[in-house]
Amino acid sequence: MEYRRLGKAGVKVSELSLGAWVTYGNQFGVPEAKEIMAAAFDAGVNFFDNAEAYASGQAEIIMGKALKELGWARKDYLVSTKIFWGGEGPNDQGLSYKHIIEGVNNALKRFQLDYVDFVFAHRPDPETPIEETVFAFNQVIREGKAFYWGTSEWSAAEIMRATDFARRNNLRPPSMEQPQYNMFHRRRFEEEYEPLYRELGYGTTTWSPLYGGMLTGKYNEGKIPEGSRANLKSYQWMKERVQNEAKLNVTRKLAEVAQDLGVSMAQMSLAWVLKNPNVSTVITGASKVSQVEENMKAIAVKDQLTDDVMERIHEIIKDIED
Repeated sequence: MEYRRLGKAGVKVSELSLGAWVTYGNQFGVPEAKEIMAAAFDAGVNFFDNAEAYASGQAEIIMGKALKELGWARKDYLVSTKIFWGGEGPNDQGLSYKHIIEGVNNALKRFQLDYVDFVFAHRPDPETPIEETVFAFNQVIREGKAFYWGTSEWSAAEIMRATDFARRNNLRPPSMEQPQYNMFHRRRFEEEYEPLYRELGYGTTTWSPLYGGMLTGKYNEGKIPEGSRANLKSYQWMKERVQNEAKLNVTRKLAEVAQDLGVSMAQMSLAWVLKNPNVSTVITGASKVSQVEENMKAIAVKDQLTDDVMERIHEIIKDIED
């Protein structure tokens, strides 16, 4: 496992990390989470991602209980939460000072932790001035409830505005972005965010590297396997996405590349994301230990993705973008 600097921050994150989205609280509970997290930790994973919105807070409760039972030293792992969707009340959503402070406090109670390492603004909030949001996250850091703050799916312009305001007022600017990045969703990460890496030294905790499982090749026959997240009632949008014929044609061609390399398509897809030098960590998901073990093998596949292989992949995916 390689440990990469999270942008200009001094902290180092494992190149592959583990997230709670979809699985925790929707597909399994504490016993399964404990097994999966232990397998990831044993493989060198030190970063576990979560959010107040995941399973309406249940994902944080499950992860928190698992961490307590695992008994790891707090210095040996990193935990994140994301604030935006905290409930149904008029002040339970968004990035107001009130919701950020209350959202972090509630997340810590669910985790049973004194602090999270990273806290993200889960989405931009057009109804709240960026200045208020910057002040609120700085207050969280001053109180020792988080060490770093960042953004998720903000535009580069919004991030630059927040950074400029923070610098002018001697406040801590955001230092990391959590964007979606995979073979089907590339341009924002590779083009729009490029100034963030060059000018701000931004770190990234990328999500959905396998595009909801589509880049594992398991949907290549046009069928949805039993137990897949695309069969979950609350994820019908994913079912429609993985049945897109144009994308399926691409994944079938990518499967041929993986076969020629002698690796799984999931491993190749994860390694492709890892090859980007602006990726600090790739957040993976898993519903069983065997998936963790499969994902971790992607680390060894990086060196197989030579310039020629990367060019072959580029020719396959160049005309399709989510």
